[in-house]
Amino acid sequence: MITVNGLSKMFKRKKALDDVTVSFAEGMYGLLGPNGAGKTTLMRSMLGLYPLQRGDILYNNVSIKKDSRYLKNIGYLPQKFGLFKELTVYEMMEYFATLRKIKKEEQRSQIEISLEQINLTERMRDKVGALSGGMVRRLGIAQTLLGDSRVIIVDEPTAGLDPEERVRFKNLLATIKKGRTIIISTHIVEDVEALCDQIVIIDQGKIVGEGDSASIRKIAQGRVYHVTEAAEADLVGDFFVEKRYTMNGENILRVISNETQPGETVQPTIEDGYLCRIKRLDR
Repeated sequence: MITVNGLSKMFKRKKALDDVTVSFAEGMYGLLGPNGAGKTTLMRSMLGLYPLQRGDILYNNVSIKKDSRYLKNIGYLPQKFGLFKELTVYEMMEYFATLRKIKKEEQRSQIEISLEQINLTERMRDKVGALSGGMVRRLGIAQTLLGDSRVIIVDEPTAGLDPEERVRFKNLLATIKKGRTIIISTHIVEDVEALCDQIVIIDQGKIVGEGDSASIRKIAQGRVYHVTEAAEADLVGDFFVEKRYTMNGENILRVISNETQPGETVQPTIEDGYLCRIKRLDR
């Protein structure tokens, strides 16, 4: 288990993290928040890439300040992955195995096992530059598995993938989650809804919501309305128009508000709960 206790981080005068406290046990977690919310800063702190200024991070109840060996148990896939396009898939994996300080005599077997898990064995001798975007992302997951990582952190995993590759990649993550803690940082709510057991919402450097899918939906219970376009002028108080669409031949607004609006309430989604909390419309 990873426990973040009272973590704060400043960059000059900007507070990127503000007293963040959150725990990650076995399972798949969605770290959800808008761009600039603090997701990447939190992940990099957990990876030991940023020194801890205030607060602490514990791995199995041991502070990483006292024992940094936990980093050997972490695999990381950044948003932009695919350097060294002139290398083969196997050579790329060798490079990462060396970085992970895996013994030379153990590297081949670990590389083959990792590539088999993500169905890239047949592309082992292909150049990285010849792979599709989805295959490059799968290769990225393969290198996180080296050393049998118990914790895997993935940053914006489906950004830039076409719909078919996104589905394949999400299915892949689901197949490797058993016995591991997987943390997915994203602003794509659909990815979190499809994959994650638990959701953590971060905004302006603070944790503003966490729980399972049902808990996040409940945040917006009674606050989501279908409003006809004709009644748009009658909207009152603070509200957020989430989307506009046509239903049964009528133009409809999906509106989130903490005040009664001129329309019927509808069952909320995870995205509704997320937006409700981010827009501070649940108070």
